[in-house]
Amino acid sequence: MSVHSSLLLRALTVAGVLAAFLLPTTSADASAPLRTHAAARGKFIGAALATSPLSNENSYRTIAATEFNQVTAENAMKWDSTEPSQGQFNFSGADAIVNFATQNDMQVHGHTLVWHNQTPGWVQNLGASAMRTAMQNHISQVVGRYADNPAVVSWDVVNEAFEDNGNYRTSFWYNTLGQGYIADAFRAARAADPDARLCINDYNTEGINAKSTAIYNLVSSLRQQGVPVDCVGFQTHLAIQYGFPNDFQQNLERFAALGVQVRITELDVRMQMPRSSSKDATQATYYRNVVNACMAVTACAGVTIWGFTDKYSWVPDTFSGQGAALIYDENYQQKPSYTAVHDALAGGSSSDTTPPSTPGTPSASNVTSNSAQLSWTASTDTGGSGLAGYNVYREQGSNDQLLGQSSTNSITLTGLSASTQYQVYVRARDGAGNLSSNSSTGSFTTTEGDGGPGPGGTCTATPTVQTQWNGGYVVQPVTVTNTGSSGITGWTVTFTLPSGHTLVGSWNAAVTVSGQTVTAKNAAYNGTLAPNASTSFGFQVSRPNGNTQTPSGYTCA
Repeated sequence: MSVHSSLLLRALTVAGVLAAFLLPTTSADASAPLRTHAAARGKFIGAALATSPLSNENSYRTIAATEFNQVTAENAMKWDSTEPSQGQFNFSGADAIVNFATQNDMQVHGHTLVWHNQTPGWVQNLGASAMRTAMQNHISQVVGRYADNPAVVSWDVVNEAFEDNGNYRTSFWYNTLGQGYIADAFRAARAADPDARLCINDYNTEGINAKSTAIYNLVSSLRQQGVPVDCVGFQTHLAIQYGFPNDFQQNLERFAALGVQVRITELDVRMQMPRSSSKDATQATYYRNVVNACMAVTACAGVTIWGFTDKYSWVPDTFSGQGAALIYDENYQQKPSYTAVHDALAGGSSSDTTPPSTPGTPSASNVTSNSAQLSWTASTDTGGSGLAGYNVYREQGSNDQLLGQSSTNSITLTGLSASTQYQVYVRARDGAGNLSSNSSTGSFTTTEGDGGPGPGGTCTATPTVQTQWNGGYVVQPVTVTNTGSSGITGWTVTFTLPSGHTLVGSWNAAVTVSGQTVTAKNAAYNGTLAPNASTSFGFQVSRPNGNTQTPSGYTCA
């Protein structure tokens, strides 16, 4: 058989296998498993699987086979498992995952080929020429083993290549080979399997921030050079205590505009233990939001949950005091987050036009010169997309200010002005974006200054323009420093955008825009600064092509 005929046969076989679980001939019943609803939407719903419970526990195998139509090997395809010694390959664990997927009509996403973790020391100690050869050989052997298997359709070629500040991670790969190792890895993977979809994968990239922008710029550049980057993976390890990235869908859409597939690759939502019904409800909202975002973006192939049972979650061993991150508990019982994923896949949010009920009147407590805690009676949602959270506004006539957002029926507002009366109201929002009516207005007055920044200013804001390209730029970090002699519990930075510039994203601050004036207030977790202590935030701006101006007039109070 010719090479062309072999590739054509494989392509037809892949199409047949995918059709078996992505294109059902009948619509999904409302109580059907996750995979049936996902397939009805043209998406996958996947899970990362571990080889030990897969071989030893019937409940684990049954749920994995029944609920999911995609699988990622949690560890069995990583370098330390497949090539622990140079040239000595072991595919027993990887084969077990692939065989299970084949038996149960699941597609396989290979994870991962080039990563700074779980790579044997013998690789890390090589010189540049030998390291490049070892990398290319490893990719050739691992990807090549499954190149003719129609179940294995994609690979994480390069994993976690960037730091959170958008700089390249100074891993042994980067230090030895420079940033060119990324393009080399993708080219080697394409040579090993011309039909597989090749992905770059990273964490803390859900929102539009310095890291996701750096990856965006890299993918754009590599594709312009003909490097075969086919998709971008967003790990999406979330925690309910840090808030949901509200620009998640917008971020997926900007990558999709590059012509790549996007996918959620390692979803979990951890919480500070112990569990409670309130925490479960917030976690369920986060899961629903992620699935809805993927459903809304045509180029999003699907969602992979990083495991499915808390019994085998990586979270407790990595984040002290946190856990319960998955959709089944330790006893394989479905949690509210399972229902959220199921209902988001089954119903989506596009048909929900019913807004949540009106929240109760907000009441204030623990009011200081620059902060206040608000709480209100929770709303309910009957439209099907689920309650997603609340927006808190300051009533100011024709231009009410959004003071903050919360996933629960309480919030701590920071960065307020001293000796100032605030009239506030709340609106609930659901997973489809519907907003409730305004609550009744509550009122509170901040106290006189008690050590926070005052008119004379006890903080400074120093910007760094990190990345620029034709049509936009990222300012990261904007370093906020307490220059006073006492601690502060909130800060507000203002600056001016040049004419024609538009803010498109921000992180680590609550940002509002009026005309060309931007106001950035601290987030709930970075407002308290001791004398001489610093924190930072960042933002991204679009601007006319050819324009090289950047913001000016930074002040901190």
